[in-house]
Amino acid sequence: MSDMPKNDVSETEENFGPTFYSLTSEDGEEVTLEYLDTFEYNGQCYIAFLPTVPDGEEPDFMDEEEDYGLILMRVIVENGEELLTTLDSDEEIEEVYQYYVENFFDDEEEE
Repeated sequence: MSDMPKNDVSETEENFGPTFYSLTSEDGEEVTLEYLDTFEYNGQCYIAFLPTVPDGEEPDFMDEEEDYGLILMRVIVENGEELLTTLDSDEEIEEVYQYYVENFFDDEEEE
């Protein structure tokens, strides 16, 4: 996936609901994701998203072909432009996922 979405700050300040981004994959497929958080881990910037369900469709959480879980992407800078990329390995996915989940739940317990 590429093309880091741009967000209009003034629009975000007025809108207190979830923030959605449309991303275009390398093969041209457009995907809409719900933004959760931006965080840093081991000197890299990551963004956490949740997948969305297209209007008029019901998610089938029991369907093994669909993945409705947390989506983590790394922010890279290429030619001065911020882009999103998938994580390189299963090891990186597991490490970043564990870090995010531990810190997310720590933040929830503090409130």
